[in-house]
Amino acid sequence: MFGSHLSISGGMHNALLEAEKLGFDTVQVFTKNQQQWNCPPLGEEVVGQWASHCKRLKFKKTVSHDSYLINLASPDEALRAKSIALFAEELRRCMALGIPNLVTHPGAHMGEGEEVGLRRVAASLDSVHAQVPVDGVITCLEITAGQGSSLGYRLEHLATIIELVKEPKRLGVCLDTAHLFAAGYDFRGRKYAKFRKELDATIGVRAVRVLHLNDSKKDLGTRVDRHDHIGKGFIGVEGFRPFVRDEAFANIPKILETPKDKDPESGREWDAINLETLRGLM
Repeated sequence: MFGSHLSISGGMHNALLEAEKLGFDTVQVFTKNQQQWNCPPLGEEVVGQWASHCKRLKFKKTVSHDSYLINLASPDEALRAKSIALFAEELRRCMALGIPNLVTHPGAHMGEGEEVGLRRVAASLDSVHAQVPVDGVITCLEITAGQGSSLGYRLEHLATIIELVKEPKRLGVCLDTAHLFAAGYDFRGRKYAKFRKELDATIGVRAVRVLHLNDSKKDLGTRVDRHDHIGKGFIGVEGFRPFVRDEAFANIPKILETPKDKDPESGREWDAINLETLRGLM
């Protein structure tokens, strides 16, 4: 089940139409302008068009990514309150649209320390869940590359948040290959078996609801987040074979977040090229 993060410019349903044109099985979107705190409510027409095209395309496991403005670990009480309010709205929008997976970066502790930061994330999520009690959407904590004071660059961080929240069943995990690699997890070739054992020992494979399949412009353990096209970075084409062949991930969305441009040689969309590469590994 492959997809890509696609633009909602001109209407949310346009992302679905683009996914159809490119031959994807699902899609990831922002449900609002991710660079703004405020957002207009979702109108009936928007929701109706989205639902109609999802039904036609049989896209049941779509994905949304929350705003990058959100920091549920912020030591600034005002910013954390704004983040909680916006994340609650992100959940409501996913519920209205029937999007079952909402991906979020755990946040940054901003110098307060990882333990304090992780506890703040869990407390913030508890506040969100209290505001939005219906559990039709799974919040997927995304592994991060670990830049700056970002939390979530260890699987243990994600496990801790899930353990601390009052409603752990409302949380899942999103594994991003570029982030994993930059954070120091080597899953290439025979090393995948060791990685899978570590995954099972920390969060459990069943917690993984979404995969982000991106190559990395930066080498192993550099803790720098830079995405590249499949096979063009340090992970390499073969590094993706274990993920796409892992039966545990067969029925979860595998989303590309690679640069949106065209190959200068062929003139083809890179999304189409990357999709072809991934399907060729199955």
